[in-house]
Amino acid sequence: MTNNNANKVQDIMTKNVATVSPNQTVQEAAQIMSQKNIGALPVVESGQVKGMITDRDITLRVTSQGKDPAAVKVSDVMTNQVVTGTPNMSVQDAANVMAQHQVRRLPIVENNQLQGIVALGDIATNSASNEAAEQALTNISEPSQPQG
Repeated sequence: MTNNNANKVQDIMTKNVATVSPNQTVQEAAQIMSQKNIGALPVVESGQVKGMITDRDITLRVTSQGKDPAAVKVSDVMTNQVVTGTPNMSVQDAANVMAQHQVRRLPIVENNQLQGIVALGDIATNSASNEAAEQALTNISEPSQPQG
C-alpha cells in the first residue's frame, strides 16, 4: 500500500468543528449538540482543546443527579484528559489510537490548536481504512471499567 495523502487524517477530518468553552453552561453545550445533531463537543479555550463533553457526560453527571444544566459549567463535567491526533497522521494510526483509548472521536491538533475532528464514522466511510475502522470499533465496543 502506498502512503499517499488519501490515507491522511487531514483528508477525512471535519474541519469546521462545533466547540464549547469551559465556562459555558451544560445547557448551552446541550443546545449546540441538539442544533448540530451531534453527541460530543470539544471543549476549547483560545483554540486549545481543554476537554470533551458528551451527551452521556451530561446525562450521567448532571441530569441523573438532578443538577440544573443552566447552573453547571462545562468544565465541571467534561472529560479533562483528551487523546488527540495530528492532521498528517495516517488514518490507520488514528484508528489505532481510537481503539487503544476507547474513543469514538479524535480531536485533531496542530501547534496546540484544534484543526478538526475525526469520528469513527469518518474512518469507516474511507474505504481504504475500512478494516482499521472495524478493528477500532470492535475494541471500542468492548465493555470497559466505569470511570469515576
